[in-house]
Amino acid sequence: MTLEKSLLEKVKKTAYKHALLNAYKHGGKAELKPVIAKIIGEIPEIRKNVREIIDLVKQVIEEVNKLSLEQQRKILEKEYPELLEEKHEEKEKTLPPLPNAIPGKVITRFAPNPDYTIHLGNARPALLSYWYAEMYNGKMILRFEDTDPRTKASFPEAYEKIKEDLSWLGIKWSEEYIQSLRLPIFYEILRRLIEKGGAYIDKCPSKEFKKYRDSGKPCPHREQPIDKQLEEYDKILEGYYGEGEAVIRIKTDLNHPDPSVRDWVAARIIDTSKTPHPIVGDKYILWPTYNLAAAVDDHLMGVTHILRAKEHISNTIKQKYLYDHMGWKYPETIHFGRLSLEGFILSKSKMRKMILEHNMKP
Repeated sequence: MTLEKSLLEKVKKTAYKHALLNAYKHGGKAELKPVIAKIIGEIPEIRKNVREIIDLVKQVIEEVNKLSLEQQRKILEKEYPELLEEKHEEKEKTLPPLPNAIPGKVITRFAPNPDYTIHLGNARPALLSYWYAEMYNGKMILRFEDTDPRTKASFPEAYEKIKEDLSWLGIKWSEEYIQSLRLPIFYEILRRLIEKGGAYIDKCPSKEFKKYRDSGKPCPHREQPIDKQLEEYDKILEGYYGEGEAVIRIKTDLNHPDPSVRDWVAARIIDTSKTPHPIVGDKYILWPTYNLAAAVDDHLMGVTHILRAKEHISNTIKQKYLYDHMGWKYPETIHFGRLSLEGFILSKSKMRKMILEHNMKP
């Protein structure tokens, strides 16, 4: 060999250390290739002279392999304890189990608003919903939540673009729904909520209602007889009231610590002659809010597990009041933190503003 004696000694010690660890991890028998790789990793300058150290490393491995597994462990604990603590065999990362999940019965959903395409922020719940459905041999539903033609108007192109993006991510869905095509279903649920005394027609101006809400007091319309409430509801559907003249509220706790939870709005009138919906145009004037439409469809579609960001915790609280009124069981809900990446815009509202201001395509 042409290598210096000091370098050879270093190679021998390094070989012994890694041969011991490799042998201990593999039933007492070390192998040449992984030990050589470790030596090169620690002594890079030896790479060009690898052939000159092979015989030496083989001798070290032979010596180590003669030891029993227990002897190898004791030497490692005494001479190289950091190796046993430092790098455990890395296990394949898997998703944590879902609460109360039954294989074959899990139904998740990804429910985007088609006012923009998929981005890093909402790709996460889409992937998680799909992975968990696959993990439990269940199914994932794709549901377009497009019931706000005024403030969160949908882009007509976004429906197909979202599906293209999901397919690119490798996500497959079992069922597909568009909420704007389901308004008669929501109307029927609203009627049932009123009949059960869980919802009412509020004709107070918004500022006036806010005063009642903030003081924990009911608005004058809250306790009107159910017959009267149903009469008012029919008048809304017939177009008797204009935008801003009446809303439908869900009865909740008027003293709830979060004022936004108190008697939240379930449906409102939107003048779709001014802001027509890209799919149903101006056919409807009464539109369910996110919390009503999402809550109702989660029940009707049999969703068992909802995966969404922590910003939806207050929505979960609101929706549970609706479920209580209807006698339904609320799905298991898992909330996760907002994804934050420096230099990236993940807010859909900011992206939408940029698109509209600069005449960009989503």
